[in-house]
Amino acid sequence: MTSTRIAVRLQPRASRDEILGWREDGVLRARVKAPPVDGAANNALVQIVAKALGVPRNKVMLVSGVTTRNKILVVEGLTNEVISERLSQL
Repeated sequence: MTSTRIAVRLQPRASRDEILGWREDGVLRARVKAPPVDGAANNALVQIVAKALGVPRNKVMLVSGVTTRNKILVVEGLTNEVISERLSQL
């Protein structure tokens, strides 16, 4: 099965949950309303990325950056090209 890593820069405690798009260095920018307490912001990030990509939540996993704003997500079942295309349409 195909799995793809995505680098994400997360802003917790924002006014709304949204994916802001790609930075020039290839990092995805996102922000969530949830505070960075007890994994709430991480869970919100996984949820909005899964919804944006149209995949089940269990296909998106946080593999690095549990306590930092810079995170690495792994998405199962989608190629890098498909992920870029779907997130660029937001």
